[in-house]
Amino acid sequence: MRYGIITPILILNPRVANEWEQAAGVDELLRVAETADRLGYHHLTASNHVAIPHSASDRRGRRYWDPAVALGLIAGRTERIRLATYCLVLGYHHPLEIVKRYGTLDVASKGRLILGVGVGSLEEEFAMLGRPFADRGERAEDAIRAIQAALGKREPEYHGTHFSFTGVTVDPTTIQERVPLWIGGRSARSLRRAVEFDADAWVPFALDPEEVRGIVARARATDAWARRSRPLDVGLSPEPPLDPLGDRAAVRAAIERYRACGATLLDLRFRSRSLEQHLEQLAAFVEIAGPSD
Repeated sequence: MRYGIITPILILNPRVANEWEQAAGVDELLRVAETADRLGYHHLTASNHVAIPHSASDRRGRRYWDPAVALGLIAGRTERIRLATYCLVLGYHHPLEIVKRYGTLDVASKGRLILGVGVGSLEEEFAMLGRPFADRGERAEDAIRAIQAALGKREPEYHGTHFSFTGVTVDPTTIQERVPLWIGGRSARSLRRAVEFDADAWVPFALDPEEVRGIVARARATDAWARRSRPLDVGLSPEPPLDPLGDRAAVRAAIERYRACGATLLDLRFRSRSLEQHLEQLAAFVEIAGPSD
């Protein structure tokens, strides 16, 4: 099991955000990132929304830092922790924008990028940005193919159903031989994408762990799973946020519940009343769970 954090401060989802995060900024963010790095957490995350329509803010929240800027800032103050986009909405970007922006981040972080992508579900935001929504699944799949064809190449070439490019230079590009690819979503179809595109992880959201176990069990029986070249991690986020300082037994139980349902990655949130207590929660979780594998 590997443990990462859904980075506080960057996102203010009203269901799970702590009150102190409202007024927190760069200094607090960097202290969280540096502490997680020192304690041996595997990764931290940053998500992707451009502008949240007010009609969706009650369930989505209103604050989302730009992931490239946030992770670039963190890259300069950390050494080992991986930097995960969880998740980029593929429909909001041209594939080469993603390759260039996050290839630069991979260089800046000395090879610590994890590229998490998803189809997206906030129709109002698609409409506001002038992006097509109805065929977003097909477009996202072609975007993944284009990204996979372009990562690590200064002169990429791709010709697909929705995207095509040749005779171009993308510099800098990623320095990892293979950038880990995570596929997000909340459906069996998102898992099929992770399987078919030989992704490193499926990272669903808003699904019960027992539901995930059933979806994964059915996928394991398919020919597409048998053709994979690597194991597929399953990343889940325990809810409600954990309280290692206050209830160690509940933390242990949550870890075992999610492990039993097939999770190999946990994306963690913690309850806290202040930045200092949040840093203590990070340390207390490691004491309970041990270092990330």
